[in-house]
Amino acid sequence: MRLSHNMIFKNNLNSILNSQQEVNNSMKQVNTQKRVLTASDDPSAMARSLLYSDKIQTNEQYTKNLTMLKSRLDTQEGVLENIKESLERSIELTVNAGNGALTAPDKASLSEELEAIQTAVLELMNAKTEDGRYLFSGYQDNTRTYDFDSNNNRYAYRGDQGQHKIKVAEGVEIKSSDNGYDVFESVEQRLNVVNNTATPTGGIVSADVYVTQQGPFDLFHKSNFNPDPTAPAGSNDFQLELNGTTAPPSYRLMQGATVFESGTYTENNIKVAGMEFSFTGTAGAADTITFELEKPEKDNVLNTLENLINAVQDPTLSDKDYRQVLADSMIGLENAKNRVSQVQSGLGGRKNTATRITDANIDLDINNKIARADLIELDMAEAITELTKHETQLQASQATYGRLSNLSLLDYIR
Repeated sequence: MRLSHNMIFKNNLNSILNSQQEVNNSMKQVNTQKRVLTASDDPSAMARSLLYSDKIQTNEQYTKNLTMLKSRLDTQEGVLENIKESLERSIELTVNAGNGALTAPDKASLSEELEAIQTAVLELMNAKTEDGRYLFSGYQDNTRTYDFDSNNNRYAYRGDQGQHKIKVAEGVEIKSSDNGYDVFESVEQRLNVVNNTATPTGGIVSADVYVTQQGPFDLFHKSNFNPDPTAPAGSNDFQLELNGTTAPPSYRLMQGATVFESGTYTENNIKVAGMEFSFTGTAGAADTITFELEKPEKDNVLNTLENLINAVQDPTLSDKDYRQVLADSMIGLENAKNRVSQVQSGLGGRKNTATRITDANIDLDINNKIARADLIELDMAEAITELTKHETQLQASQATYGRLSNLSLLDYIR
């Protein structure tokens, strides 16, 4: 076979170009620290590495979500802590308001501080997130959470019962906020009778009934109140039946034919089941004082404070009615504070969960990066060895090409 100069040049040139390509590929691998540069280098490894890359990117988004979640929870926890401190001070002032030695200036000063607390609590309940949305309005987070309704003279909740959630891991969502309905509107109020003025019969001219011992009354109320909305009228009416003809006169607390408690009395004042009955007139053999149990109520603390402030500012209020408002306020404020503490406890649990998920996501991210590195990243020692080998091949090809290109028939004859 005859070797022409063109064939010699072509073969040597191809050898040099191939060596240069291998050197370039090795240089790219060293510079990028990746073994697989294109899908054709290792299709299986590239496909699997893309899956790991997707997982890593998703995990990065979860990390951002967790940062946002912790920020929201920290904001809410700070707001609730300030509300709780305000309620604790309100409870102290309510206790002070029961001091019979308070003068009008003392009550005015106490009322002024209560109004300041109410204003502060209102602003806290209308707190916003870092992006300007109302924290406790549920899904209606562009709507102010609480406003004063001048038609009813009450503070009304304007949000809904929605709860925002943030996805922090595959299949895991954590609530990023609590709505005002659950936190502030679900506060149980003091159990009571519907009206302090009772309905007398017979020789009893007038009568009133006040709850003076909350514990016994709560037991009586919870045992005997009928919550069925379809129950007939009078289902929660009870009677204190008096017999003034006996010596000493006697009473029976009853509903229909059912007698709950009985005893005797010496004055027109009877204490039974946590209630205190007072009446005027002379009871016959079976005269009654009828009263009705009030259904359990829930209300927000702003209205509780409003009722307390109005009572402190009202000099015409009787001592009995004033004491009733103080009792209502004390229980409402205590329950509101306890409800805030419960929500704070839930926040703490969510924060702990977020911390554990953060740690788990970090571990998962590390594992995914290690798995991806094993598939496509480079062993630097091996890569440098390969680069050196390809550079040596290139140098040899270039040297061989130089020597062969100088050969001619005259060189052979010589």
